[in-house]
Amino acid sequence: MTSGIDELVARTRNFIDAYAIPVEDEWDGDVSAAGGEDLRLSLQATARAEGIFAPHAPREYGGLGLNMTDRAPVFEAAGRSLFGPMALNINAPDEGNLHLLDQVATPGQRERYLAPLARGEQRSAFAMTEPPPGAGSDPSALNTLARPDGDGWRINGRKKFITGADGAGFFIVMARTDEATMFLIPADRPGIRLIRHVPTMDKSMLGGHCELELTDVRAAPEDVLGAVDKGFQYAQVRLGPARLTHVMRWLGAAQRAHETAVAYVSERHAGGRPLAQHGMVELMIADNEIDLAATRSLLLTACAVLDAGRPGRSGREETSLTKVFAAEALYRVADRAVQMCGGAGVSADLPTARIAREIRPFRIYDGPSEVHRTALARRAVRRYGNQPTQP
Repeated sequence: MTSGIDELVARTRNFIDAYAIPVEDEWDGDVSAAGGEDLRLSLQATARAEGIFAPHAPREYGGLGLNMTDRAPVFEAAGRSLFGPMALNINAPDEGNLHLLDQVATPGQRERYLAPLARGEQRSAFAMTEPPPGAGSDPSALNTLARPDGDGWRINGRKKFITGADGAGFFIVMARTDEATMFLIPADRPGIRLIRHVPTMDKSMLGGHCELELTDVRAAPEDVLGAVDKGFQYAQVRLGPARLTHVMRWLGAAQRAHETAVAYVSERHAGGRPLAQHGMVELMIADNEIDLAATRSLLLTACAVLDAGRPGRSGREETSLTKVFAAEALYRVADRAVQMCGGAGVSADLPTARIAREIRPFRIYDGPSEVHRTALARRAVRRYGNQPTQP
């Protein structure tokens, strides 16, 4: 890291320790109970004053314009608190949506949607996932339809597990045309109904995970994001980097759980000596160190590939590898931290239980581990499967 990034990481960590962690601890990571939208605005105002707000956003919209590699340690520092990413405006789904808009949006769409999103004036949601039999881990099963209507479209369908939908200013809606198309739809447009919040085990995502119904929602030509029938292509533009930024944030949370556990077992005694001196506890500490270091290594390798942007290297291989390993390794870290802390580990007295609770869904979000493994295996077969067998 450069000295400038080191300094930004230090300021971010100081901010998280002073402002985000105390309120997270008070409310056990439940963002709605902690104040929801009011909390977001308050924390973001402080982060803006500290000069650490929107480190990923384009400079023209008040961000710091960091590339993927430089984001990694900053996002990790923010992720030490479950409320930290929200405070810096780098939380999902806004962070991924901002990246997509920056890559694809027209000048008019940048001013209408990207600018207020980057400044924290609006939140957003990415509406792709659907209830069965619609699109889940298989986007090709998309059932939401956008039918031609005059010079535009009428969109009908149902969406489920739409993170941040309650209170979002706009949606990026994936709908089937001849192929699939993305539409930018203001949340107050007629025909959009929030059916319910889907109860889930995680509590830190502002706006919940919601189910939406779209009934004859009008989309004009200027509402098309990018080109018609290119929705699947743009989904990859968004999802690859978003998987890595998820890893960055959860890496910070897992690191905090690990540090909490090591501090606890260093002070807690059993059998006449600290727990940290018992062989089985030492094994868990060492395995956590290995999982954290390996996750960082894979993450930085994948970030370097995306930053280089070399022809023929989409980064899909590296992002899949990193996402699968990190989702499982970081949960192992959090789970070991809970185990090391015993009864305190499953209580709200320590952050370990809520960190484990929040990290566990990452094995499903942004593509289940099994889907990524299938893709990795098929690529390996294409690379090596036709080689002659050695005697």
